[in-house]
Amino acid sequence: QALALAEREDCSLFMVLLAAFNVLMSRYSGQDDLLVGTPISGRKRTELEKIVGFFLHTLVIRADLSGNPSFREFLARTRQTVLEAFAHQEMPFETLVEALEPERDTSRHPLFQVHFVLQHVKIDWEMFEGLHAEPVEFEFGTAKFDIMFFVFEVENTLSVRIEYNTDLFEAETIRSMIDHFETLLKGAIAEPLRSVGELPILTQAERHKLLVEWNATDFD
Repeated sequence: QALALAEREDCSLFMVLLAAFNVLMSRYSGQDDLLVGTPISGRKRTELEKIVGFFLHTLVIRADLSGNPSFREFLARTRQTVLEAFAHQEMPFETLVEALEPERDTSRHPLFQVHFVLQHVKIDWEMFEGLHAEPVEFEFGTAKFDIMFFVFEVENTLSVRIEYNTDLFEAETIRSMIDHFETLLKGAIAEPLRSVGELPILTQAERHKLLVEWNATDFD
């Protein structure tokens, strides 16, 4: 469904998911001017595609949600911003930091605190022939950013994983954030002309708790 929306709006899946994520961050923070980091392969030339080495760059994508636009309008803004960022992807991130001269604080990243990553995962099932494999949960022990939001696309299915700073967030908050992202994305796909401030983020269970359980007016 997200891919179908992307095709209708002449966007990539990355642009749709990034736009939905930025709407979620705006709703969480109450801000309409956001900076989010995202990685890019750095292999702009075809001759670099098969060369072994680390070419990864970090781009800073600015999100403008001013005026409470419709999701469709905000997606168009996101598309334009992403294309402009891609056009300048070869600028080293360190050069950008030096040019902007942000106020430095060793406790946080100089330009953004939230990182968004989309990974297209292709699984070669033949390599597992005769083997039994299962996923294993593990922790890195450190977080590079306040939030590192991963979306994995595997065989037309999306899944989310979040790496986060445990000094700032509880595990329950992060689980809710994933649920809110799913709800918001579904709402944006169903009603792209709805304003970003009106898109639903609460799950059915949360809505029931707020509107029914916590609104039991027959009690003092």
